[in-house]
Amino acid sequence: MALLDLAPLPVIPAPAPTSTPPAPAVSTSMPDALPSGRPEVTERSLVRRVMARVVSVTGTVLVIGALLAFLFLAVGPRFLGYQTATMLTGSMAPSIVPGDVVVTTQQPVAGVQVGDVISYHIPVEDHRVETHRVIEVITNDDGTTAVRTKGDANEAVDPWIATLDGNYVYEQAFTIPGIGEVIRTLRTPIVSTVLVYGVPAVLVVGLLTMIWGRPAMDTADAAGHVAGAPEVR
Repeated sequence: MALLDLAPLPVIPAPAPTSTPPAPAVSTSMPDALPSGRPEVTERSLVRRVMARVVSVTGTVLVIGALLAFLFLAVGPRFLGYQTATMLTGSMAPSIVPGDVVVTTQQPVAGVQVGDVISYHIPVEDHRVETHRVIEVITNDDGTTAVRTKGDANEAVDPWIATLDGNYVYEQAFTIPGIGEVIRTLRTPIVSTVLVYGVPAVLVVGLLTMIWGRPAMDTADAAGHVAGAPEVR
């Protein structure tokens, strides 16, 4: 039977602990004061940006409004079969007052009835367009249709009988209150000049303000980031 040598194993001493030098302290304190020029630059840039936005929105609204008015008053009647006329007198008050725009659409002459409000050329004087209410429908011997009309605010009936030529007559569809005064104002020389030259000028000023304001804002933001960075000591 073999015997095992159970001699004790040699003891390996553990390495002595080494000390780790402390990490340098990092100060996270913010600077006591920002550079004196930054608040002023930032405020100026903000004002410029707000002004640019206001000018841009105002110019856009004016351009869109002018475009819609042009389409409604000039293009629409040519392609959509309606007409617009500004009421100049109070003969149809209170339903239609001076300054209102009357929008009329084509209706068959055979369908004209008492109570309809139509626009037609009067058969006397300057043959101007009149917008009055039909109070009587007359069928002439030749089969044509004639009407007698009266303004709602007038005491007397119009002193003529108007024969409606053609197959259609323009009958009131709806009224836009007050817009006629705006149209008349826009047609004055001073306002027309302002619109022709003023609106483009406003758009140019807004564009230049946006261009000038953007670099100033970027510079101010960059200065703010540098000034606000924490110091490492």
